[in-house]
Amino acid sequence: MSAKLLPIKLDSYKPLREIVCDTLRQAIVDGIFKPGERLMEIQLAEEMGVSRTPVREAIRKLELEGFVAMIPRRGTYVADISIKDINDVYEIRIALDVLAVGLTAERISDEDLVKLRALLINVEKQIESGDIDKIVEADSQFHDALYQSSHNQRLVGIISNLRDQFTRLRTRSMNYPGRLDNTLKEHKDLVDAIASRDVTRAQELARLHLENAEQTLLAAIKEASMKNN
Repeated sequence: MSAKLLPIKLDSYKPLREIVCDTLRQAIVDGIFKPGERLMEIQLAEEMGVSRTPVREAIRKLELEGFVAMIPRRGTYVADISIKDINDVYEIRIALDVLAVGLTAERISDEDLVKLRALLINVEKQIESGDIDKIVEADSQFHDALYQSSHNQRLVGIISNLRDQFTRLRTRSMNYPGRLDNTLKEHKDLVDAIASRDVTRAQELARLHLENAEQTLLAAIKEASMKNN
């Protein structure tokens, strides 16, 4: 494993173990560490300029989150995502999104709606730019505002816990030909339904959006697998 991380700047209010965990998680999400790649505690600690203890604690947390797999007598590896994992994550996400979007359609304020439309315009702008990192960031901001408009902070927190795992999946889905244009249209239809306070329609569109994203992701994985074989 060659050096891939920069030393951590100890100027954050967060505990060191959380900074290390965030750093490693982001490196996995960004593809710096690839599925199946072994993670060495000593080398990671040296690269980040920390002791092995916060690295060990971070790895344990990442294992619980599904980002790494710890194999007895073999070491720690970046976890690959199976079809079953994808199905499980999307099942949970669909249920949560349908609930959140229904609440948003009931409770969204005029101010929240203006913000949501502005963020949607930004998504379209970033799609036109073609920068996938900025597209994912803009899409995340849009969804964050969508969930916040449900005015249920516990629900927002639960969805947030899935966000990093979903970022991994969403990037692969968005790179699939035609998916970005479809995503934008699905978002626009969803915002229109919310603006009309049509709870049933908004929930149907939220479900359809994620089902389409899942099918696109599975198609992308299948094509990549065929190329590698």
